Amino acid sequence: MVSASGIRLLIVDDELALLGLLKRYLERLGYQVDLAGTAEEALAGFTEDPKRYSCVLTDLTLPGMNGEQLAERMRELNPKLPVIISSGYPYEPKGARTRFLQKPYLPQMLVETVEKVLGKSSK
Repeated sequence: MVSASGIRLLIVDDELALLGLLKRYLERLGYQVDLAGTAEEALAGFTEDPKRYSCVLTDLTLPGMNGEQLAERMRELNPKLPVIISSGYPYEPKGARTRFLQKPYLPQMLVETVEKVLGKSSK
């Protein structure tokens, strides 16, 4: 695993228990983690400083705006933003710098995917 120092992640999911679990795990590894329970909440925080996040993880199925739409809106402000879209349903990522993470996943699988989208390798 590479150093997580200075890497800020935004995780968007309407499953609040999952958000808390991932935040605790990732912060123990040194990541800085912000959470949002809706796409609208995530976008509001993101627009304050679009370069703040190294990577965004979003659920595909969110109430209102879905994860793919959220990624598109965020990339209007930060075109190079790496995005990981997760879902229990099959999904084919559209666009560069987007990865898919099938639910359910282990926290270590998330870390490996984050490292891939950031161009880092733990091997």
